[in-house]
Amino acid sequence: MGNRFVPAALITLLVIVHGQLWYGRGSVPNVASLTRQLADQQQHNVAAARANERLAAEIADLREGLEIVEEKARSELGMVKANEIFVQIAK
Repeated sequence: MGNRFVPAALITLLVIVHGQLWYGRGSVPNVASLTRQLADQQQHNVAAARANERLAAEIADLREGLEIVEEKARSELGMVKANEIFVQIAK
């Protein structure tokens, strides 16, 4: 009886471990899915970091001088200086 119990117990444990490998919390498909999600999030983080750097550079430019403010007012708002003539060419 003892000779049959040990292999049966080992086979049972092997089946349990194998089930956990494919269907448990840390299963192979679950890890693959999390790896894909991690790669997507890292790409999103890189894009967000680039946008943050661009905005930080623009903020620094706005704090340092009025040239960028004048340029933005001219391009986005169509503003002109006093005694200046604005000519718009339609295409």
